[in-house]
Amino acid sequence: MDKLYIIKIGGNVIDNSENLHYFLNDFAALDGHKILIHGGGKLATDLSHAMGLEPKMVDGRRITDIETLRVVTMVYAGLINKNIVAQLQRFNCNAIGLTGADGNLIRAKKRPVKEIDYGYVGDLHETSVATHRLSALLNDGLVPVFSAITHDGEGQLLNTNADTIASAIAVAMASHFKVSLVYCFEKKGVLKDVQDDTSVIREISSDEFETLKADNIIAGGMLPKLQNAFQAITNGVEEVYIGKSDELPSLKEHLFGTRLFA
Repeated sequence: MDKLYIIKIGGNVIDNSENLHYFLNDFAALDGHKILIHGGGKLATDLSHAMGLEPKMVDGRRITDIETLRVVTMVYAGLINKNIVAQLQRFNCNAIGLTGADGNLIRAKKRPVKEIDYGYVGDLHETSVATHRLSALLNDGLVPVFSAITHDGEGQLLNTNADTIASAIAVAMASHFKVSLVYCFEKKGVLKDVQDDTSVIREISSDEFETLKADNIIAGGMLPKLQNAFQAITNGVEEVYIGKSDELPSLKEHLFGTRLFA
């Protein structure tokens, strides 16, 4: 099977035009099939304030009412997505900007109301990703760039977590490609000591993950990231990397951040 890189970037890259420029240059230089998934950074929050809307957050998650949905759709699927696509074209990378609604590529379900009503937020399931249509784009030489917007198939757009989209695409495409899922964030990788940026753990197997959890070396906000990563690995994804965007070229030598594997 052909190799496929699925790479997710967040606000630490998007919010800094210089970081984004260098990352996209490095991303364009990666050989073979690749998909980019991006979040929205702080631009959606800034625009909400400019429009007199006060963003609502619960435990770090955005409540997406109808006005907020309009803002994040404009920012994520519009300004940010098309800026990324235009820059990739500059680097001779034939990118195509997408939401989940385009080509019915990612269909989600609106999150049910429980203790908290998250509004127009989409949750994904095992049949969310249209793998054959996405494979066709890749095999035609295109590089899909997904914003964090999906749809429910009934005409409703939904705000959807970009990390979740990246994982869902990786799992869905694992039956068609040898998939490496890459999460770019603000640290150089998974750290043995959170106060020491040089203490990167280069490789973590499933068994080692359990030991690191038991020893409380992996805890806090890093724990759900790695739990999601190993969930992807147990569902067919070959390997998952977590690291800093400016080190992306080292991915070719398997020296990027932390590599997670079965």
